[in-house]
Parts: sequence; structure tokens; C-alpha cells
Amino acid sequence: MSTSNPSDPGRRGFLKGAAAVTAGAATAGAARAADDPLITEVQPWAQSFGDGVDATPYGMPIEYESDVVRRNVEWLTADTISSINFTPIHALDGTITPQGCAFERHHSGAIDLPKEDYRLMINGLVDTPLVFTYADLERFPRENHVYFCECAANTGMEWAGAQLNGAQFTHGMIHNMEYSGIPLRTLLNEAGLDAAGDLADKWVFVEGADASSNGRSIPMVKALDDVLVAFKANGEALRKEHGYPVRLVVPGWEGNMWVKWLRRVEVMDGPVESREETSKYTDVLEDGTARKWTWEMDAKSVVTSPSPQAPITHGKGPLVITGLAWSGRGSITRVDVSLDGGKNWQEARLAAPGTDKALTRFYLDHDWQGEEMLLQSRAHDSTGYVQPTKNQLREMRGLNSIYHNNGIQTWWVRETGEAENVEVS
Repeated sequence: MSTSNPSDPGRRGFLKGAAAVTAGAATAGAARAADDPLITEVQPWAQSFGDGVDATPYGMPIEYESDVVRRNVEWLTADTISSINFTPIHALDGTITPQGCAFERHHSGAIDLPKEDYRLMINGLVDTPLVFTYADLERFPRENHVYFCECAANTGMEWAGAQLNGAQFTHGMIHNMEYSGIPLRTLLNEAGLDAAGDLADKWVFVEGADASSNGRSIPMVKALDDVLVAFKANGEALRKEHGYPVRLVVPGWEGNMWVKWLRRVEVMDGPVESREETSKYTDVLEDGTARKWTWEMDAKSVVTSPSPQAPITHGKGPLVITGLAWSGRGSITRVDVSLDGGKNWQEARLAAPGTDKALTRFYLDHDWQGEEMLLQSRAHDSTGYVQPTKNQLREMRGLNSIYHNNGIQTWWVRETGEAENVEVS
């Protein structure tokens, strides 16, 4: 196994070669222009007026991008009321997920809850139990943060081997949005925590207003750290499916704890041990025992293109290999990409320095000559943790798990440019 540096002579040589290929492609393009009607003839869109400014009061994606949508896997759940769909990460770039593409997870369907009817209660071991309206919340000092939200079951179907043929389905239970809201500690301090005594061993139980009453226990140290009570995402109101009008944001921790339609925060002496933290969202190990309180999402990455839903269609020459990396324990510091199933690694270019508990976009510019590839990516985070192979995970946890699969993913890219989900561990 070897690594390469972006500044080494070999890479500089490749970049020089890629520039030459690009120049050749430009020459070929110029030669085609002479008989290309899209260049030589006036097209319909240039012969009449376009839409006026009020044609779409709320802008929607153009029809030519209609395939960039969330999708579910029909056999995964009995119905769509308690189910999940997947973000089309193979078709997006940058790091911010449009709300309309951000994956959904409901336990009893997405509910209609008007702002006027919204109430948030703070109770339990507090000095003064309080109830806030939506208008009350808008008057507290607010903050903006970009965080990823990942379902603990993301990539869960891949524990026993390659199952689903597409980055959307293997890794799409994730989104990354800019949330606006109030630190939970602000509301807890407003209610007063003297009655709770020593906060080091206290918890809060957070509960949603939907029929499932999804509830999770959170240690007080996390509740007072970076948890947000959010009412905006990407600058606009939360979508119905994301918990309108108010949801919890628990940075770096599994998505089930980001309770939607947040209605109650109770300060308690210990965890509730609800269904969602005992029979669900625990990790069954090789010997049949289950570990719990595994909230943090470990460092992980995936190549989003090329991939099964995003094959190479342009033929030989410059190829942009790209993907996403993230860590619930800090920021991404480096991503490596392998073209040969993990035998050799190259350091990818980060589009921007990694930020705390948010997605990082990476690129590897490659001169593809039609060869088969076994594409992999490997994330490093600010704690020094390196994303493991699936076999390394299995050695520790066996084959009975569903949650927290952050093993290295492999795409087999064929000579035709088509790609397939395979396992090279």
C-alpha cells in the first residue's frame, strides 16, 4: 500500500498531461462547431420572450433536473408512513443539501402543525417549568450553523455485503444544511437549573409532537454544549417533513435524536431508556449482546461520482472523481482515494477545509483511459481517526449490526464507464 502527495512530481506530471488532454478536447469541440446547429442556428429559446418574474413565486428545479429527487426502497419497510427515503447525493455537488432533496425519516408520518398551535414545554428538574410559543422562540438570540444529519442506519443494509446499487441508497440517509435556531442551553437556563443540583449526571428527555411520540435521552453535558432548537434551514422555514415548525439539532449524533416537531424537554436524573434507545438504535454484537449510547457518527466517506447512478458517459480523458466525507467527532482533515480497491491511495483535494460536524466535498482529477477501477475513499478526521474497512468493523462487531456502518465503500467501474456496488474488504 502506498500514498502520494498532491505536490509530488508524479501528480504535477499528471496535471500537465490533463491540461494537454483538455486542450485537445477544446480543439475537437471547435472543429464540431462548424456543423453544429446549436451553434450555427438561432434556437427557439432565443426567438421569443421567457417567463416573467412572477411566473414561479417560489422557484422550483427546472424540468430537465426532474430525476434529482428523494427515493425510497419499496421492500425496506411495510409502508411509507413509518419509513425512510434517500438524498440523491450522486447528483448533487458542493456540500449544502437543498431542503427538497434532504432525506426523510418518519415514525408515524409527517404531520401538519401550524406555528400558531406550536408549544414547547421545559419541565422536570427545573426551577420554573415554562411553555414557549413559536413567537416566544423568535425573540431569543439565535445562531446559524451548518451540520450534517445522518441516520444511524445509513449504509446499514451493507453489513453482510454489497446490497444496493447506488450511492443514494447506500449512503443517502444524510443531509447537510445551515440551521438557524436557539441554543438549548439558553432555554434551559431560562427555566433555571438550580433544582437539578449537580448537572454532571443529569439528562434531558426530548419528545416530538407526532403520534409516534419519538423520544430520546441526551446527557446534560451535550444538551448544554451545541444542541440547537431550530426553526429555519438553509435560510427558510423548515419543511413539513423535517419537523416544521421546530426541530432539535444534535450535531454529530445520530439522526433519530434530532427530534422533529419538538414539544417537550424534561430535565431528569437519568435516561428514560425508551424504545428508541433499547430495542432500536443499539448495536447487536457478535455474541448477541447489544451496546447502547453509541450516539456519535464516526468518520465516513463515499465517492458519489462516478457511481452506479452516475456512470462515466464522456469517454476517455479527464475525469472528475468526487465525493463527500464527514465526522461526528470533529472535522475532516484528509480524504484518500484508491482506484484499485485499496492497494494504492492518492490524497484527494478538499474543496474547502473541513468544518466541525459538517460535510466536506473532495475531488480527485484523473486521466481515465477506459481502464477498470475499484473506486474507494477513506476519510481522516481531526481526532486522528481513519475510516476502517468493512472487515475491520466486522472483526470488532460481527455481522448482526444494522447501525453505525462507516466501512469503506467500493464501486467497480467497468471499461464501459458503468459502475456497480461490490465489496473489496
